[in-house]
Amino acid sequence: MKDLRRYLVLKYIQYLVLSSSNAVSTFLGLLGSLYTTIILQSAKVSSKSTVVLISSLAKADILVSVSVVSEVVVWTFDLSISSTAFTSALLQNLLTANTHISCLLLSCIAFEAYLITFFPTESRHLRTVKNARLTSGIIWILVTAECALFQTVDLLKASSTSLPTRSPYVLLFHFSSMAAALLRSLSYFLGILLRIVNVYIYYKIFFSMSNR
Repeated sequence: MKDLRRYLVLKYIQYLVLSSSNAVSTFLGLLGSLYTTIILQSAKVSSKSTVVLISSLAKADILVSVSVVSEVVVWTFDLSISSTAFTSALLQNLLTANTHISCLLLSCIAFEAYLITFFPTESRHLRTVKNARLTSGIIWILVTAECALFQTVDLLKASSTSLPTRSPYVLLFHFSSMAAALLRSLSYFLGILLRIVNVYIYYKIFFSMSNR
């Protein structure tokens, strides 16, 4: 459990403390996720709701791995990829999806820690493996839909110059662009809100434990 706590601290720093990821934090995050995935395979780790959320958090770094490996392969072998703009947008959208999934899962873990600290008995029926899996699944579905929307906008943007002015695809492009812009704004403000909420939760937990 100490290793899992260290992993959570690393992830909180990577996604909720640092304003943006850098090469060092990304590399350490990938190593931490790989190590955590190996730990979670051990029979010594009991199946709890927090463990389910941490497992889903570690799996989210697969998106980062795909993006990093793709860039390394292209750079190493000097490959010329058709539709470079589309590919670059896809890799960036994967990183965005990873960030959003990780922030939401970390917030769920923080909320669960809050319930365990202040309402251990009353919240026991909520802190179940089934609910944790359901929550993780919903987060992945929502962020996947978001990523699909962003990628659709990038695809339509790349082909918009060759489309007729009155084409239905142009209307779809404008609608998708508006939806994507709104979603990006909501994601930005939600990210700020999650940072504030997480700081408040751990502030309360820290002083509660200190008083005890």
